[in-house]
Amino acid sequence: MKSTSDVMLRTNDLREAKRFYNGVLGYPIVSESERVVGFDTGSFILYFEPGEENGSVFEFEVDDLEETKKKLLEQGCALIEEDPSLPRCYLRDPFGLIFNITKSYGGR
Repeated sequence: MKSTSDVMLRTNDLREAKRFYNGVLGYPIVSESERVVGFDTGSFILYFEPGEENGSVFEFEVDDLEETKKKLLEQGCALIEEDPSLPRCYLRDPFGLIFNITKSYGGR
């Protein structure tokens, strides 16, 4: 399990996130689609996707998504959300941190 430089937040107003993070703070937009906008903050990429706020979500890459998910659930993590089409899943650890695990494809 290895962390990436990606942090995800949710908002119901992607346009306002672009106005603030790009227009006010000056962070360049590095990714933009109907479902996500990402800003280069210098040390990490801050992404926003549509949805109700769920706090900052850190991302970890793993070689085997299903095996890692199973292991973490057995160790007290809770499954928050899953999207096999990406593939990814959001988990909450026993201390309250929400994080995403995603399949590692190397070369990141």
